[in-house]
This record gives sequence, structure tokens and C-alpha cells, in this order.
Amino acid sequence: MTNTPPHRLIYEESVRRALLEDLGRAGDLTSDSIIPASASARAEIVARKAGRIAGFPVASAVFDLIDPRLKTSILIPDGQDAAAGASVAFIEGPARALLSAERTALNFLGHLSGIATATRDICRAIEGTKAKVVCTRKTTPGLRALEKYAVRAGGGSNHRFGLDDAVLIKDNHLIMAGGVHEAVRRVRRTVGHMVKIEVEVDRLDQLEEALQAKVDAVLLDNMDLETLRTAIRMAFGKAITEVSGGITLESAPEIASTGADLLSIGWLTHSAPALDLSLDFKPLADQSSAAFV
Repeated sequence: MTNTPPHRLIYEESVRRALLEDLGRAGDLTSDSIIPASASARAEIVARKAGRIAGFPVASAVFDLIDPRLKTSILIPDGQDAAAGASVAFIEGPARALLSAERTALNFLGHLSGIATATRDICRAIEGTKAKVVCTRKTTPGLRALEKYAVRAGGGSNHRFGLDDAVLIKDNHLIMAGGVHEAVRRVRRTVGHMVKIEVEVDRLDQLEEALQAKVDAVLLDNMDLETLRTAIRMAFGKAITEVSGGITLESAPEIASTGADLLSIGWLTHSAPALDLSLDFKPLADQSSAAFV
């Protein structure tokens, strides 16, 4: 799956909202009071901890929306790893604008890089198996496209983006429909031929029903390893197998070794710790005595 970032139109509204939240009603009182309007500066973004970088298109949009005169030079692009202490990028331009954009840019960049780093670590842990790491819809409201992009930057793949791009029949759907066969029958009566159908199961009898219904994929939820191995043997050659339920960095290798096609991990987007990044600010020249404008 490509790790091309989303088009700016997809996330620009989120960036605008974040900036408006920070600027409030009166703007940056501190910077506007201290820094002359004519002052310029250069800032370096530094990785305080090692990790996988993701989110520079978004951070660059933050700087650009605050002041298009701010120019970003990226040293370590999205999808690449930064060592602790490494310089990741430089930003140069009006000092007031640079300081006003700092926190919002780092919030996006740190959050998305944290997701990419966690995904990278899981992907490395299951190397040598056929399994792929996929994310879920457990995302921050309004940031789904960006968080799923960060998963791709970390080497993972995306599950569905929303309720409208695939069918996932979960336990509550099965309760309301009265079982797997009836739920699948109703779906096939409604959706188009291009739509994939997946059924979540937590028992082998449910899995057998799903396979008889010839669904495209089965989500094997919270199964112990012995049951999981049996389920994957049953589904081999009949449906894509996706495993979910409390998968951690430590448990992922053993789960992946069962032959599963996909490991579905929600915490990558809802709980991954942010990567610690800082913006170190330096005037381009001694402007401490510049006339305040």
C-alpha cells in the first residue's frame, strides 16, 4: 500500500481548526509583544528520541497557513527513521509566525510520528511471517486520514477508512440479524458487486457459517492461540484471515506465526505515544535591539 500523504484539501480544515484553537480571539500575545514584526529567525526541529517520522506535509501546512513566507527544509522525510538528537528539518522566516506555529506543527508531527514509530516496531517484530499490520477505525475524530497515513509511513496497511467502503459484520449485527447466513444474505441483497464482505467471529461454528457463506474475509476476534491455529487452517484458501483483540508488540510474533494474513491493532492510532520532537529557535542575526514595530 502506498504511503503517499493525503491531499492537502483533506486535512487543511483540521490544521485551520487547530490553529484557530491556539490563536483564540487575540492571537499570540507573547510573541507579538516581544518580537519585532521585522525580525526573522531560523529554527531546527530535533528528535529527542529515536523514531519513524510522519506528518511533514501537515506541519508544513501549519507554517504555510500562519505565514507563507515560512520555508521548511526537510532533512529526514516521512517514512524514514531519525536517531535520537538528529536534526529533522529547518524552518526559516518571520520570527513571530514561526513561534506562533511551533506548538501546532509539533503536535501534529509528534502525534503522527508516534503512530508511525509504533507501527514500524510491530512490523519489525513480525518480519519473516506473511502477516501485515493493519489499523482500525479507532482514530481521533477528524484525524483519521492522517493517522492512517502515519500507519502506512510506519510500514503498515489500512483497514477500511469508514463505514461506506467495505462491509464488516460484527457481533451486534449478527445478534440483530439472527446469525451469519442471514446477515450475509441481507448484505448481498443491498450492496454492489465491488464491495468486500468481512464477518467477525469468535467461535469456530461461526467461522464455519461464514466460510459456507463465501465471505471475502473473516475477523478472528479474541481467540486463544490453539483456536486461532484451527481457525486459520479452516479458512485457508477460502477467505482472508484477520486477527484482532489485544495484540501487543510482545504477542504479535506468535500470533503472526499462526499463518494469519492480517493483524488488526487499534492502539496504533488511539494510544501510541507521541514521538518527542523539539523546535530549537535561533535568530538569523542579533536582532535583540531591533526597533520594535
